[in-house]
Amino acid sequence: MSNFFCSDYTKHVGEDVIGSATDYQTYILVECPQPWIGDVFKSKWVPHNLQILVNEISLAKLPIRFLLIANDTTHKADSTTLLIYQKQEGLSHGYRQHEFKLSHIEQVAAVVKKWLWGQRPESEIATNITRDILVCTHGSYDKCCARYGNPFYFHANTAIANMNLENIRIWKSSHFGGHRFAPTAIDLPEGRYYGRLEQDSFLSILQKTGDIQALKQVYRGWGILPAPLQVLERDLMLSHGWSWFNYRVAGKILEQSLDNNTILGELTFAPSTDSLYTYQAKLIKDITKTINIKSSCNANQTSVSVKYAVSNLWLVTNNVLTMSK
Repeated sequence: MSNFFCSDYTKHVGEDVIGSATDYQTYILVECPQPWIGDVFKSKWVPHNLQILVNEISLAKLPIRFLLIANDTTHKADSTTLLIYQKQEGLSHGYRQHEFKLSHIEQVAAVVKKWLWGQRPESEIATNITRDILVCTHGSYDKCCARYGNPFYFHANTAIANMNLENIRIWKSSHFGGHRFAPTAIDLPEGRYYGRLEQDSFLSILQKTGDIQALKQVYRGWGILPAPLQVLERDLMLSHGWSWFNYRVAGKILEQSLDNNTILGELTFAPSTDSLYTYQAKLIKDITKTINIKSSCNANQTSVSVKYAVSNLWLVTNNVLTMSK
C-alpha cells in the first residue's frame, strides 16, 4: 500500500475529473501557520474557540466549508487574514468576497459568528484582490497533495509573481476533496474546481486564453452547481469558449429517477444584461465512465465514481421547447 498513489491510479484508469466539485453556500478561509495535521482544526496553531465553532457548524450540517490557508509569509505575518466567500443568489458569476484583517487568529471565531448572525464586523477591509486560488497541499490528509500539490504551488506562485499579477493571490490550502486528482485547486470568487493541473493548463486558466478544449482534462466542475449538472455546464463552456466565464449562470435539478440514473437538469445563463438563455437536458448515468476506484491513498476498498453524460439538450425559448441536439 505504501507505493499506492490515488492520483496516479485514477489517471491510469482514466477517471474523468468532471462532476467532482463540491457545492457550498459559504467558504470560510482562515490563515493559519503550518504544519497541519490530518484532522486539520486540531493543528497546533488553531485556537480552541475556533475548533468549537467548526465542530458546531459541522454537527448542524450547514453548507459551510472551513479551510485553513497559508502562504510563504504566513508564519511571520503580524496579522491573520480571514476570507469569507458567500454564494450569490440567482444568476451569478459565483461567490462574493469579504476580507478581514485580524490582529490574532484567536479573533476569528467571534468575527465569523457575528457574520453568520447577519451582522457586518468592523474588521472588514477593502481589497484590490480579484482572485484567490487555493491549492491543496494537505499531505497529512492524503500524500498525493504533498507529492503533487506542493511542487505545483511553488511553480504557480512563481508564475504569478513573474507575470506581476498583483491582484491574484495563491494559497496553500487544507483538504477540500478530490485529492485523487492532485494537484487540485479552487479558483475563487468563481468557485470553479480544477484537478490534474500542470503549468500550461494553469497559465491558460490564469489568463483565460489558449485552447478551451484543454480544460476538458482538468476542469472538475463549478461549485455553484449540483454535481450531475457540472457535466452540462462543461459542455456549454467548451462550446461557448472563454467568453462563457463572463456569463452569469444558475442551474437546478428538475427531476431525478429513484435510482439516480436519469436526471432532468436546467441551466440558465445571461451572456449580457439583455439576453437570457435556458437549456434543459436529460443527463444519464454514463456506464462507460462510471468506475470503481480507490478514492484516496489510504482507502481500504473501492467506491463507485458515478459520471453523467448529456444525452439530449433543449433550448427553452419563451417556454417553447426547440430541439437543438
